[in-house]
Amino acid sequence: MRLRNLMILTVIVPLFVALVVFSFVAIKALEDNVRSKLQTEVEIITRALSTSLSYAVARDSAAPLEEALQSAFSFHRIYGAYVFDPQGREIYGLGLGKNLFTPDEIQRVIERDDLYSNYRQHDGWTYYSALIPLRSQDNTVYGVLQVNRLNTGIENYTGFISIVAVLVFIVGAGGIVLSLWWGFRRYVERPLNQILRVMLLVEDGDRRQRASVEGPAEYRRLASGLNGMLDAMAEKDRDIDDRRKREIELEKRLRKSKKLAELGVLAAGVAHEIGAPLTVINGQAQRLARRDVIGDDERARLGRIRGEVERIVDIVRQLMELGRQHNVEKERQSLNALIKSASELVEEELEPRGIRLEIALQNPEIGVMANGQQIVQVVTNLLRNAAQAPDVSLIRVRAEQQETELRLWVEDDGPGIPASHHQQVFDPFFTTKPVGQGSGLGLSMVHRIINDHGGTIGVFDSALGGAGFEITLPLSEETASA
Repeated sequence: MRLRNLMILTVIVPLFVALVVFSFVAIKALEDNVRSKLQTEVEIITRALSTSLSYAVARDSAAPLEEALQSAFSFHRIYGAYVFDPQGREIYGLGLGKNLFTPDEIQRVIERDDLYSNYRQHDGWTYYSALIPLRSQDNTVYGVLQVNRLNTGIENYTGFISIVAVLVFIVGAGGIVLSLWWGFRRYVERPLNQILRVMLLVEDGDRRQRASVEGPAEYRRLASGLNGMLDAMAEKDRDIDDRRKREIELEKRLRKSKKLAELGVLAAGVAHEIGAPLTVINGQAQRLARRDVIGDDERARLGRIRGEVERIVDIVRQLMELGRQHNVEKERQSLNALIKSASELVEEELEPRGIRLEIALQNPEIGVMANGQQIVQVVTNLLRNAAQAPDVSLIRVRAEQQETELRLWVEDDGPGIPASHHQQVFDPFFTTKPVGQGSGLGLSMVHRIINDHGGTIGVFDSALGGAGFEITLPLSEETASA
């Protein structure tokens, strides 16, 4: 059942019933009071006239009797006064209502020997009449006095009150219903509908909806409570999303660490198995190159063989470094000094290609707990990767301190890295360079070093148009542990 109907049944209907009962009881009490007053006045007038009429009748004269009866008409709404003998015959009378009582009724009043009053109808009029025996000085009943008073005024009065009461009740009931309907709709139904609309939108998935805090105090508290609950839910959702992202990132790290560990075991086995043959090949090539009987062409080919052997040895060494567990020895380092050292190492590679290096760092200098040599290696690898990309003319390095973290960006204006390769660039042996120009282990080494420092590294599309790498490093050892 709707709240509005429930209020009508439990509040308005009982209130109206109480008003109806009270109105009828009040009108009835008023009518009874008026009638009682009328009866009392008529009986008092009748008893007063009976005394004066007793002397007038005893004198057996019409003039005193007429004067006494006429005096009765000085009272309000006395319309008839008559004197009857013991047999019910009229002795003298004035006004209306002469035949209200039969002779037998008059004789019964004499027999009762007391005042008798009652309502009577005659010729369409309603009278309230009183009869009282008239006695002489020797206590002999010699007649009956009848006093008649019209009831028309009383009926009009009580009828008018009844009509007014009904009209007041109808107007009051209509006003109450209208005011209750308007108040319920404005202060109860509308705020509830607003809160319900917000709840339905939230149920459909729009978690940004909030209820407007307005209206009565109870609804403001309800809206504030709902908004607080939605804010708490949004906060929990953000925490869950952050936790899910961290779990995904951790899972990626674990998979990559497992892959690198397996790769390290494989590299150790490969290095053990091919180390001796490579040493033999390198030694024999070196001996052949020293002989005078070979020409320059053969000596150049032997040099190439030795170069490729050295390349194989370097790749195996890098693989072993990737899979090995490292205990990073950290010290407080100046980021500006580390970036300067890395830029000096690649300066000779950038100048021939006409590549401009733009460095934007904060002032004062940012201090970070890190292994300086390894961080220089990371920045150097990223700068070389950017310089080796085709059509690169600008490389930008910038850094920013955010609360307990350091964020470092390395970007270029080259062709960039396709979005489909963003998840693979840190995998061992993955490279977009031609065969023989890259081992695909540089970015894997960078990822391992940043991971050992408790940080993160990711790739994105730079605003310069090329590839961008974002590195996050903790500023302190406590942050790294957390």
